[in-house]
Amino acid sequence: MNKRWQIYENNEAEVEKLSSKYHINKLLASILINRKIKDEDMAVFLNPTRQNFHNPFLMPDMEIAVQRILKAIKEKEKIIIYGDYDVDGITSITVLKSFLKDREVQVESYVPNRLEEGYGLNKPAIEKIAKERIYFNDNCRLWNFWNRRNRVC
Repeated sequence: MNKRWQIYENNEAEVEKLSSKYHINKLLASILINRKIKDEDMAVFLNPTRQNFHNPFLMPDMEIAVQRILKAIKEKEKIIIYGDYDVDGITSITVLKSFLKDREVQVESYVPNRLEEGYGLNKPAIEKIAKERIYFNDNCRLWNFWNRRNRVC
């Protein structure tokens, strides 16, 4: 596989201005400029609070998912978190698993072997997991067609 990095040219004065204004290094300032983060959004982007988060209940079926997880916690069901092997997948598994363990939930995680099972949801793995315990999909192409058509919970 032959990949090429694309390096954008930045206005050095703009990079310096952003770096000084927000006390960030020049590399981060360059990345933010390349991502077209507007100056009026910069403070929230760099230092978000919970008030800046989107309401998760705006996502389809969030209430159903929350109720199902609460039922699993109450009835002491085993839960498995199916996640990706990339950095945000592993991070979200860790955070979610820690949260559930703090509530004394029996929780495991499953990360597919990317060479054997590929990336994203793996139908045979989901079917096997669902026979034994409740599972939920953590960061694995949440809008995957198979997942939407074949909800396990």
